[in-house]
Amino acid sequence: MTKSALVTGASRGIGLGVAKRLAHMGYSLTVTARDPERLETVAQDLAADGTAVRAIAGDLSDPEHLVRLTEEHEKRHGSMTALILNAGVGTAGNIADFPLRRFDKTFAVNVRAPFQLLQQSLPLLRAGATENPDRGAKVVSLASITGVYAERGLAVYGATKAALISLTQTLNAEESGRGISATTIAPGYVDTDMSKWTQDTIPPNEMLEVNDIVEMVAAILQLSSRAVIPNIVMTRAGTDGYGA
Repeated sequence: MTKSALVTGASRGIGLGVAKRLAHMGYSLTVTARDPERLETVAQDLAADGTAVRAIAGDLSDPEHLVRLTEEHEKRHGSMTALILNAGVGTAGNIADFPLRRFDKTFAVNVRAPFQLLQQSLPLLRAGATENPDRGAKVVSLASITGVYAERGLAVYGATKAALISLTQTLNAEESGRGISATTIAPGYVDTDMSKWTQDTIPPNEMLEVNDIVEMVAAILQLSSRAVIPNIVMTRAGTDGYGA
């Protein structure tokens, strides 16, 4: 059976690591990110190793871009084996003075976009689960430990990730009987560009590695259709386990 996946935020960090691992696992890929030049370079590198890959650059806050993603994936594959909802924006600020415009943008990228992509992908995921009843189809979403445990200054970001976790658990209630299982991964700080803002207090060598997340994604994709893991919390060594 041909395996196919749609990966958001695939041009760097966790998304790039996941895309490379999926290529190694034999998946055909549809990848997206905002930077067209960087994304095209990634696609060329993946294709050079024999992976069938389609790169579609765009902004996840644009609903038309999201429609194009699933339409292009359907044209090429007709079904979907895995949906990797990795892309997101980080933001910090206290509730008292957090700008509502930034609030709206954060929710547009971190909640609305995953919901729309998931909604549009469900027919493809159902087809993928039917084609492969033993493994089913998988949805993996990158959340955050701040969506599980509150942290000062991260109210809005944490709220978006809590919403993503809730959405994923509801998806399992509605679709796991059809062979579609979903998991959120909720890590503390990972050594990526998104975490550079806090490297003066938490050095990169104390953060989780990108490959730690990649290994979790790869393991989830190999589970049987009988297994459902709603959420995985990953904490950093040396912490009390309740903070990013």
